Amino acid sequence: MTPRQDDSKEDEKDGESNRLLPSAASPSSDGEESEEAAYEARDKIAIVDVDEIPGSADGLPLDYVPPFSWKKLWMFTGPGFLMSIAFLDPGNLEGDLQAGAIAGYSLLWLLMWATAMGLLIQLLSARLGVATGRHLAELCRDEYPDWARLILWFMAEVALIGADIQEVIGSAIAIQILSRGVLPLWAGVLITASDCFMFLFLENYGVRKLEAVFAILIATMGSSFAWMFGDAKPNGKELLLGLLIPRLSSRTIRQAVGVVGCVIMPHNVFLHSALVQSRKIDPKKTGRVQEALNYYNIESSIALLVSFVINLFVTTVFAKGFYGTKQANSIGLVNAGQYLEEKYGGGVFPILYIWGIGLLAAGQSSTITGTYAGQFIMGGFLNLRLKKWLRALITRSFAIGPTIIVALVFNKSEASLDVLNEWLNVLQSMQIPFALIPLLTLVAKEQVMGVFKVGPVIERMAWAVAVVVMLINGYLMIDFFVSEVKGLLFGLLACSGTVAYLSFIIYLASHGGVFASRSPSYGVELSKQNSIDGN
Repeated sequence: MTPRQDDSKEDEKDGESNRLLPSAASPSSDGEESEEAAYEARDKIAIVDVDEIPGSADGLPLDYVPPFSWKKLWMFTGPGFLMSIAFLDPGNLEGDLQAGAIAGYSLLWLLMWATAMGLLIQLLSARLGVATGRHLAELCRDEYPDWARLILWFMAEVALIGADIQEVIGSAIAIQILSRGVLPLWAGVLITASDCFMFLFLENYGVRKLEAVFAILIATMGSSFAWMFGDAKPNGKELLLGLLIPRLSSRTIRQAVGVVGCVIMPHNVFLHSALVQSRKIDPKKTGRVQEALNYYNIESSIALLVSFVINLFVTTVFAKGFYGTKQANSIGLVNAGQYLEEKYGGGVFPILYIWGIGLLAAGQSSTITGTYAGQFIMGGFLNLRLKKWLRALITRSFAIGPTIIVALVFNKSEASLDVLNEWLNVLQSMQIPFALIPLLTLVAKEQVMGVFKVGPVIERMAWAVAVVVMLINGYLMIDFFVSEVKGLLFGLLACSGTVAYLSFIIYLASHGGVFASRSPSYGVELSKQNSIDGN
């Protein structure tokens, strides 16, 4: 074979890999990336390659998937656990304790299946990020026209602010508990707000250091709530029946809606697709991409299993202590620790402070991941290339202002904080379609995902999950507005907003896609393939 023929064959092989795999934004000639990226190339963790196949003169085939390695799994471990924090934030813990106090053990099966539904969505988010080398916000920037992109960005920011208020308030409540009431709620908010500086400090030491801190916070939550579980000694038989036998009554509908509604957080869908890009993977090798997907699937499943067990601890503790009591309907994050203290006493280490430590770990970890998500969302949708500290400061400021106002206004009233929490849950429920629909649209597109687009079975399952979640959250919104919206003018405004809201959802669901015409990287690769085909 002549050198020219050999070069042609090599070009053809490269062209085939480019056609099968969409490429990430490529660096410019001066060494700087031409677009905003989740991670700079120098910040990514290199994955150690296995040796070439013995006897293979041409090296590893592009589609070769190395055998399973525990060392490799450890190297890929991290993004799934950061993602799982959203399943353990103070809003979820409040949903857990209320479900346990009001419904007892009867909704444990729903908690288990809701976590499984959340896992499916998060696996698709990770798949999108690994296969394309870009995260969901960046892809939405290319997929939709400017007006739709800006609306999606606004909705994502609103969802993030709503989640952040809950997380910061939860953390502030924990600080108030641990300081024995010396520090008021607003002081706890200011202390929690400073976590973005800790986040920046840790990020400078590398991704693995940041992931290690989150591992410590998750371990703290797990240890605290496991201690509570041991103190409460829930009924094992009832716990098992609650997991295996589906039960639902008209009296527990609201709690059931809360359990499912808290599982899928809009900002977390954006976050996971970016976190998986912290590992350096060669996008031209389908085998390496598939390997990464396999490890991320395992890691995310383990992470959400851990989060499920922690949520199970919280639900069963409150089911054992308060189900069927007169306090059941009045328990919330603010007074939960005091009720636990009254029910279970002091012990070797007062359960009030055990609850406070677990709640603080949940609040602090979720606010830091919220800051992280905010950077990706803002940078991706708007293609902003800002320094890390400036982007984190802007993102943090979006939420801290409203949170301080909330802390000052609602500081004296537990009931008003519970009402606020309901409003925030509804606000986030409204944003779920604007994360799920773009995700499910993109992962099923061959021109976006290449050979890694999802098959029809997974696609139908994902849409079924999305529809169930959106219908359940729709029920929550309707129920809330029927009880809260009063007056003709307010009713007309609510109706007008609902029409606009539903119209945009229909647009997203029926969107044919303009990705090929708007994405520069895809256009370049398509031109390469046409050139190869022409030869």
